[in-house]
Amino acid sequence: MQKLILTNENELLREYSISTAKNGPGEKEGSECTPRGKHVISEKIGQGANENSVFVGRKEINELYEPRLRDLYPERDWILTRILWLSGLEKGKNKGGDIDSHNRYIYIHGSPEDVQMGKPGSKGCIRMKNSDVIELFDLVEVGTTVTISER
Repeated sequence: MQKLILTNENELLREYSISTAKNGPGEKEGSECTPRGKHVISEKIGQGANENSVFVGRKEINELYEPRLRDLYPERDWILTRILWLSGLEKGKNKGGDIDSHNRYIYIHGSPEDVQMGKPGSKGCIRMKNSDVIELFDLVEVGTTVTISER
C-alpha cells in the first residue's frame, strides 16, 4: 500500500493513500519514474481552485475534469485540483543535471476520482485524491521537507 505520511517531528498528523509511478522508482529524466530521497515543496499552485480543476503546464485552464475528457485525451496524466511542486535536496541524487526533480516537473497533485490509490500508476508524480490534496495543501507550506522512500 502506497502512503503519504504527514508528521510534525515524530507525531503522526495525517496519512493518505497515494499512487506513484507505474514505472517504479527512479531519478532519470524521461524515465517516468518517481524520484527518491529528500525533497522540498518549492511551489504551491492552485490555491482556491475548484475540486477537479484541470491544470496544464501548471496553469488552471478553467475546465473541470469529467470522465468523458479521458476519452478525448487518453494519454494525459490528469493533474487536478492542487499542485505541490517538489525540488530535490540531494545533489547527484535528485538535484542537478538530468536527475533534477524540479526540472522533471515532479508534483504531488490531485487526480480523477476513479484513479486507484495505493498502487503505482502515474507518470512519475505522486497522485492523491482531490479532497486529500486540498487538505494537505492547506496543512503544508513552501519549504516543507518531503522524503520519498520505498519502505
